[in-house]
Amino acid sequence: PAPGAKAFVQIGDEVKVGQVLCIIEAMKMMNQIESDRAGKITSVLVQNGDPVEFGQPLFSIQ
Repeated sequence: PAPGAKAFVQIGDEVKVGQVLCIIEAMKMMNQIESDRAGKITSVLVQNGDPVEFGQPLFSIQ
């Protein structure tokens, strides 16, 4: 979402496989990041606007 908009998921949310968790901008392209497993979001490991690296964990899902 846009800065200041509600996040796609929050701690405590139940997510499904393929559900969009966030959007990451890379090289001027917006990339949807989808969950690879079902479960509950237990932590958000990055904040909106943080730079991230390829393969970096963004969420904890149990």
